[in-house]
Amino acid sequence: MDINFNKNEDHNKLLVSSLKHKLARVSMGGGEKRIEKHHAKGKMTARERIDFLVDNPQDCIEIGAFAGDGMYQEHGGCPSGGVVVKIGYVSGKQCVIVANDATVKAGAWFPITGKKNLRAQEIAIENRLPIIYLVDSAGVYLPMQDEIFPDKEHFGRIFRNNAVMSSMGITQIAAVMGSCVAGGAYLPIMSDEALIVEKTGSIFLAGSYLVKAAIGENIDNETLGGATTHSEISGVTDYKAKDDKDALTKIQNIMDKIGDFDKAGFSRKKPTEPKDKPTDIYGILPKSRSDRYDMKKIIKRLVDDSEFEEYKAGYGQTIFTGYARIDGWAVGIVANQRNVVKTKKGEMQVGGVIYSDSADKATRFIANCNQKKIPLVFLQDVTGFMVGSKSEHGGIIKDGAKMVNAVSNSVVPKFTVIIGNSYGAGNYAMCGKAYDPRLIFAWPSAELAVMGGTQAAKVLAQIETASMAKKGEKVDEEKEKEVFDKIKARYDEQTSAYYAAARLWTDAIIDPLDTRKWISMGIEAADHAPIEKKFNLGVIQT
Repeated sequence: MDINFNKNEDHNKLLVSSLKHKLARVSMGGGEKRIEKHHAKGKMTARERIDFLVDNPQDCIEIGAFAGDGMYQEHGGCPSGGVVVKIGYVSGKQCVIVANDATVKAGAWFPITGKKNLRAQEIAIENRLPIIYLVDSAGVYLPMQDEIFPDKEHFGRIFRNNAVMSSMGITQIAAVMGSCVAGGAYLPIMSDEALIVEKTGSIFLAGSYLVKAAIGENIDNETLGGATTHSEISGVTDYKAKDDKDALTKIQNIMDKIGDFDKAGFSRKKPTEPKDKPTDIYGILPKSRSDRYDMKKIIKRLVDDSEFEEYKAGYGQTIFTGYARIDGWAVGIVANQRNVVKTKKGEMQVGGVIYSDSADKATRFIANCNQKKIPLVFLQDVTGFMVGSKSEHGGIIKDGAKMVNAVSNSVVPKFTVIIGNSYGAGNYAMCGKAYDPRLIFAWPSAELAVMGGTQAAKVLAQIETASMAKKGEKVDEEKEKEVFDKIKARYDEQTSAYYAAARLWTDAIIDPLDTRKWISMGIEAADHAPIEKKFNLGVIQT
């Protein structure tokens, strides 16, 4: 091993250690004191409920753990968006689980909470997965109601999705394990089956105080909308549970009886581990985002037997395309190459940049995968498309548009792993969030932005210093550096993988060694949803 490998390994292991530390922090929700108060009421926390419900907590992946991270500080923060979302197995059935975290503002819905709930439902709808709601929420966070209540992608979309999923035959089960008030009361009742926990669960459109104010009626919350009321009088709920564990056990029993599903039929063989050591990834991936490395070495540490059947190996070499298996599943891989490569014509191409020939190759490969019903995996480390007169005259915009067209119209499931840079139109062409990947997740080394921090800061600093000079302000080298450093610091913060994850631009930040697990569970989920559309590129420039 060379010295650079060791330096890279140390750097990437520190990034993973920091990731695990941050995950431990957000998993505490509202903190130890609020967890203790929660337990004192005889209630389990959201994460404890999920761990009890699933067959094996280690066989889960968590969506949006960093949602809301660093946001809403003036309101006390909102760790994990106040809701825990996982994909796991209940009684052998893969499903989506959504659990309100009542240790965070009593489970109230912030704007990011709504966005995260909608993402959970989107995953269930796309993959035809059963979805389980563990409800314990005070409803909309009123100080921010204008950002969560009325718009198309706001709170009300949740119930619209409940209805759509029901019409699609997607199983929905809801357990009311705490508060369930106002508009939120519709969620469990629009599910297929609803449970309620005695003494702690309650459902009503308006609580006792609002009822008193509105119509003058004196009534306590338990009589108004408790477990006995809704299980024996109103008939709103289907099951009454004595405590959290009893409710979760009842859900396990319901899931145990669900029949099999129609499969999409993606190819899977017996999984094998990579022959090349996956831990080498830490040493291969460079510390600096501008340094070169061979993406093929990364691929060989992600795929079964380290076998990668490359498509058009000698053409368009700044993108690798080829077939492999990941945990037994057949996949088509589209990956950016960050080495400097030499073409057969003797020309040099800069890695991490998409050239016309690379875009053309990727377009044809994506079409092939669609024809063969092979899921696509995008490994992103891209700075964008090549610029300059030679590229423009060669039709880079036209070739880039073809690639974007192929990604947009792909009907096989797509999975995106952001390994390094994810800049500008390169993000789009390599299946960024706007292009509907079934799952999109990042390594701690990832950066997402319209361009790199240094380049953006130079442009913005030039504009700002020019403006200052026009106003007659003195602008010397020291002032230019001060402006540049200030802008770069702000821009670097916004390119961070954590900034993106907080806003749900990605589903997660993961240890690179968990990549195989995420892709495998994602394809298994996608296999629940038979492909109903045909691949069609539409009208494109040739």
